[in-house]
Amino acid sequence: MAVRTGVIGTGRWASDTHAPALAAHPDIEFAGVWGRDHAKARRLAEPHGVTAFLTLDELLAAVDAVVLTVPPTVQPEIAVRAARAGTHMLLEKPLALDLPAARRIRTAAEEHDVAGLVFLTSRHRPEQRAWIAAARERGGWHSGHASWLASLYDPAAARDATDWRRAKGALWDVGPHALSVALGVLGPVGEVVARPGAGDTVHLVLQHGVLQHGVLQHAPGPTSTMTLSLTAPIQQSLFTAVGTAGALPMPTPLSTVETAAATALTDLAAMAATGERAHATDLRFGEEIVEVLTAAERSLAHGRPVTCAEVRDG
Repeated sequence: MAVRTGVIGTGRWASDTHAPALAAHPDIEFAGVWGRDHAKARRLAEPHGVTAFLTLDELLAAVDAVVLTVPPTVQPEIAVRAARAGTHMLLEKPLALDLPAARRIRTAAEEHDVAGLVFLTSRHRPEQRAWIAAARERGGWHSGHASWLASLYDPAAARDATDWRRAKGALWDVGPHALSVALGVLGPVGEVVARPGAGDTVHLVLQHGVLQHGVLQHAPGPTSTMTLSLTAPIQQSLFTAVGTAGALPMPTPLSTVETAAATALTDLAAMAATGERAHATDLRFGEEIVEVLTAAERSLAHGRPVTCAEVRDG
């Protein structure tokens, strides 16, 4: 049976990526749209012949799953409401802008037994996902190098507190993408050093840990470095794993973001049907990324290394 799925939000990601993916998916019934601006919700819904709901509660009552396309400033509140309504979720990155909010989403999903995935394009593009899995299985990596750059903003312009992306910068916007690959290949992070660059550019050094029986050990594992920017003069999303056998670059995007969205929807529909809740980009992984970002933010503020254990313990 098709999974009745709605869209929450009316921005570009909703109209250009997720709504077409929902409408075309064979295992999904695109059931409707809700947004704070009802006129925009109607404009998004009409081409697909679906309902523009007046309230969030009406949408949640009519669907099995939702795709959230809203900023991280409001996503936690909406996601918790969706979880409490028993609705499976595909969420935006970052999951939240602080660790307690990310934990609230995960806890609500667990308490109400709903599936939750974070939409991270490099983990849902089929060829990049296959590369990450193969690299992780191969192992033997002692380092990794990521460069996630965009030219969205003037590096000399002041931060705009009303725009979460401008206010939080590349660390929180493109950082989740870079981390999704680095953690996928090299494993969990134990310690972070962050230093500022030009504009909103941030340079990270991540000490990955060694997992034994699910517990992160003190013995260091591989080290990765990252350069993240929304004020760079070029656009690139690159990751290279380096080990004793040489360097292995991640394939650059070959499929579209629409393909990534369709893959994510396929996974969410399968989780809804089978009751499986664990996934490579599940809510625990989304929370782990927020934890690393928080450690990096503290490192920037205090000028010292910060462990993820410090962040977890408050």
